[in-house]
Amino acid sequence: MPYDPYKALYLHIPFCVKRCGYCDFATAATERDSPAIDEYVESLVLQLRRASKEGELGQIETVYLGGGTPSHIGMGRLSMLLYALSTAMHLEPEVECTMEANPESLTAPMVRDIWALGVNRLSIGVQSFDDEVLRILGRAHDAEAARAAVRMAQERFLNVSVDLMGGIPGQSLASFEASVREAVALGVTHVSVYPLAIEPHTPFDRAVMRGEMPEPDDDVEAACMEAASRILEEAGFIRYEVASYARPGFASRHNTAYWTGVPYLGLGRSAATMTQNAERRMRVQDGQVVDDLNARQMAAEDLMLGMRRANGVSDAQVTAAAAVIDGADAGSPGGEVRSVAEAFAELSALGLVEHAGGRWRPTERGWLCGNELYGRLLDLAP
Repeated sequence: MPYDPYKALYLHIPFCVKRCGYCDFATAATERDSPAIDEYVESLVLQLRRASKEGELGQIETVYLGGGTPSHIGMGRLSMLLYALSTAMHLEPEVECTMEANPESLTAPMVRDIWALGVNRLSIGVQSFDDEVLRILGRAHDAEAARAAVRMAQERFLNVSVDLMGGIPGQSLASFEASVREAVALGVTHVSVYPLAIEPHTPFDRAVMRGEMPEPDDDVEAACMEAASRILEEAGFIRYEVASYARPGFASRHNTAYWTGVPYLGLGRSAATMTQNAERRMRVQDGQVVDDLNARQMAAEDLMLGMRRANGVSDAQVTAAAAVIDGADAGSPGGEVRSVAEAFAELSALGLVEHAGGRWRPTERGWLCGNELYGRLLDLAP
């Protein structure tokens, strides 16, 4: 059975001016004039041309240049990459093309040039507008640089997003709330809010192990997420995904693709590619298969992904999933859940989901207890 066409394209730029203490992404602190960056961008251009020749880019609807820090590699290399992208596929205005940037490497000329070359959405890694919090995180910019970057971006871009982080040791709830309010006051159209996670083998992980840094407090992180929801929704933002808020019409189409089972192509070091048809879903990273799901597992994963989104899943989606999942061997290994309907009834009784208007949606508690909610759905097809 042929695979469905790719609808989303991710280009990975694995270079930063420095690595933050919490980061476990496939990136490296690299001098801007390093030949390694030139070699990497040239390789990425060749990958784009190959994908184009093989017909893999013909139905792409969203593009995302992420990292790392794409803005760190400079305008010359970005021009080469974006020009290659425009010749490899139809980079029309209706294609959402996002580029990540950090305040210390975003400049006014870069804003003008990437906009002219087809980028129409800019995502800025701010994390906080509090200088002390930025110092704790090991960020390369200060709060004023973050403000300046947002204002520069708005000279050309209507669609500007910022990332913010909560639950950071040394960060008060008042500091986090002030950062959220500042993002609103600056006029951005999209905000992503993440709780700090201590990932294995990072400097933060080592600091926690040595007792030099406290582990993030779950209650504090929950308070930050609840504060973000309150402040942003009062300001007219819509929470469309567990960590994402947007003004009407500005939800990230690329991010939404990941939560709706849309096939995507990843180019560059450690970029993931997801291929699928009705019977199989595979994720491949650096030539290795990291996920290989059958139809039942796909259906369970789609229910789980739907619970990351504010509009959840429709009754029709649940019925279709049940037709695939339910059977003599359905349910979790211990047999606690025997059907999709029973799973949703149990999740509702736990206060993790609610049913209204023909849809099952996650509750605020469901999002705060996401591991429990998502795990119970994935257990439908282990």
